[in-house]
Amino acid sequence: MTVNSMTGFARSSGSFAAYSWQWEAKSVNGKGLDIRCRMPAGFDQLEDKIRKRLKSTFHRGSMNIQLQFENTQGEQPYRVNTVFLDELLTLANQYAEEGRAQLPAMDGMLAVKGVIEQNDGAQDLAGNEELQLVLLESAADVFTHLAAVRAEEGGRLSVILKVQLDEIEILVSRAKEQIADGPDNNRRRLKTQMERILAENNTLDEGRLEQELALLATKADISEELDRLTSHIESTRDILNGDTDHGMGRRLDFICQEFNREANTLCSKSSDKALTQTGLDMKAVIDRLREQVQNIE
Repeated sequence: MTVNSMTGFARSSGSFAAYSWQWEAKSVNGKGLDIRCRMPAGFDQLEDKIRKRLKSTFHRGSMNIQLQFENTQGEQPYRVNTVFLDELLTLANQYAEEGRAQLPAMDGMLAVKGVIEQNDGAQDLAGNEELQLVLLESAADVFTHLAAVRAEEGGRLSVILKVQLDEIEILVSRAKEQIADGPDNNRRRLKTQMERILAENNTLDEGRLEQELALLATKADISEELDRLTSHIESTRDILNGDTDHGMGRRLDFICQEFNREANTLCSKSSDKALTQTGLDMKAVIDRLREQVQNIE
């Protein structure tokens, strides 16, 4: 089973006739699968096919896909759209003759969007079915490479997560050792406090006071929290070693929330300095664990 990161970069290039192209795919963390495509003019029809291929391979991540064309015959990379420029000049002369505006300078006319166009030849080739097929094959290559990069990064993340789980497990074992004598110590401490209270106020019901102190002792017990932390460690390992990676990131993120909840309860219940420090150390490792989990698909 593969642990996949949501971060990666891949590039693929190819050529057709007098033109060459380059695909670039960048992927970063995202709550879902967010795809943004940048295609040359005339190639918008490829976007739906690109999205379908991405959705069949990836489940989460914010992706930017870009296709760049280049003329390999050394032609001018830009051209003037003379038809559009003539229309603008005709309209400008009309406004000037009517006294509604002054004739604009030529540099101002050339600065109008659409007058100067990129001359990469892409628009002339956009309807070529053979080219579209080759482009899609090239895109499939870059997506395969991107998946491999994300899997490689995921492998490194998996090692880090397992080390952090081991750290949490060590801290849970330490906490269990620290509370081994806890019940007896708590009873002695509460008995001392009860005797002091009774000495100061003889009107208190000793039986009722013992019940309240027993209730406090029960509320201070963290055995259940430690048991749940142990269970979360096992569940996390099961997910990392499971037979599917679908939804792994979301499941791990949920377990991290549960980890944090139990560690917070442990710290709030603890009346022992050493145990409290163990709980704080545990929270620090859990925070680092959750930071890494945010990168998993």
